[in-house]
Amino acid sequence: MTPDLTRGGSGDLVLQVTHFLVRLNLLNAESSEFTGAVEAAVKEFQQARGLSITGVVDTVTLRALDEARWKLGDRILSLTIPFMRGDDVANLQSQLSEMGFNCGRVDGIYGHESEVAVRDFQKSVGVKTDGRCGPATIMSIMRLKKIVSGGAPTQLRDAAVRAERGPALSGKVIVIDPSNSPEIFDLAQRLEGRLIALGVNIFLTRTTASHPTEAERIELANNSAADLVISLHQDIYPNDKAHGVATYYYGSDSHGVHSIVGEHFAILAQREICARTDLLNCRIQAKTWDLLRLTKSPTVRIALGFSTNSGDVKRMADSAFRETIVEALMIAIQRLYLTAENDAKTGTLKISDLRRAGIRR
Repeated sequence: MTPDLTRGGSGDLVLQVTHFLVRLNLLNAESSEFTGAVEAAVKEFQQARGLSITGVVDTVTLRALDEARWKLGDRILSLTIPFMRGDDVANLQSQLSEMGFNCGRVDGIYGHESEVAVRDFQKSVGVKTDGRCGPATIMSIMRLKKIVSGGAPTQLRDAAVRAERGPALSGKVIVIDPSNSPEIFDLAQRLEGRLIALGVNIFLTRTTASHPTEAERIELANNSAADLVISLHQDIYPNDKAHGVATYYYGSDSHGVHSIVGEHFAILAQREICARTDLLNCRIQAKTWDLLRLTKSPTVRIALGFSTNSGDVKRMADSAFRETIVEALMIAIQRLYLTAENDAKTGTLKISDLRRAGIRR
């Protein structure tokens, strides 16, 4: 585990961080001292990459800095253990996806789906089919890119999957990932009970006795073949001024990609919660946190207020308030799978309406 690097620190690892920042044109000169200028550059990088903007180089930020240094063509990409990661992988995935080759999610990780897409591409253009992206494959991509411009194949695939699954919630698989907070866990259990009663297959990532790591929770979600993953938490802030609800989904401006279904559900959940409660609307935001990036299913993280704000704490302590949140999430989940003609305005549906909307069909 790499120690966090903060302002005032020094050493070889700080020198490596500043080297990356200089290569990314975020800093003028390398240094072994973690100065205010380095902190500002780190914050700018974190904002651009969809990370938490802290100015602290933690393990996630250091890994993101390492990934950002790779450009397509710098190295031969192949399936290895551990998987290769980098902006070169994301660029490759994005270009293949645009041409209609299914890489799965554009996440900058050269996994099995990426290798299959590369093999399919190689077969189609007549180069050596080995699943390795080297100079010949890259040149073929560049040549083909000039004459092929896909529309939105990822969006089309997502829409087709949702249409195939239909509007009924019965039979769908949803993973609920609550934080350790007793109030959040109670809310998750209420949501679990309501969804089970409607025929949904539910997986809770935690119990009262078990507190798995983030990696373990991601693995559980991926192994469950979930239709949707909902992570429920409360935010924290250095002072008590911050308050309200925010919803996060996977998206990366650097990679030029975002989760279509994740963003759609984030919008629905945020709107339904804000329409039914007095929580301040802190809007939806694209992030590249590991839970959002590495979970294969559409995933959102909902921050239901701030544990550092007394007003938000009081709200979440009220069982009736938590029940209102459950209703908002239930409606948002159903609206995610309804066709446009069967949908309703935000805040108008009630749980009693869901059966008529097709929830049991």
